[in-house]
Amino acid sequence: MLNLNSIMIGTAQPKVLAEFYARVFGKPADMHEGEWYGWQVGSTHFSIGAHTEVRGSAKEAARIIFNLETSEVKEEFERIKGLGANVIKEPYEVAGMEGMWIATFADPDGNYFQLMSPWDKK
Repeated sequence: MLNLNSIMIGTAQPKVLAEFYARVFGKPADMHEGEWYGWQVGSTHFSIGAHTEVRGSAKEAARIIFNLETSEVKEEFERIKGLGANVIKEPYEVAGMEGMWIATFADPDGNYFQLMSPWDKK
């Protein structure tokens, strides 16, 4: 079985994204080396770094979306919205999945990320 242990976002503006995600995660980067920043978020390492082949905003922002799990989707939505995140979709309850809430944002590069209720993994 494979284990997803990290996500890396390449950017032309690593400091801007690092400052944004430090506010989202509520803490400074656990690792900062040059133009690279990283956080341990749950069981995944999340990193941001300068990438020479990345320019401007995400062209297809919905192609890859990462989810941040929280039992307080509505409260975290308001907090992150207050940080200036671009709201793509306000919190909504998923049809047919009572109690499953999702909200979608875009970061300063236009990459989508979501807040999501914990999955019932039964």
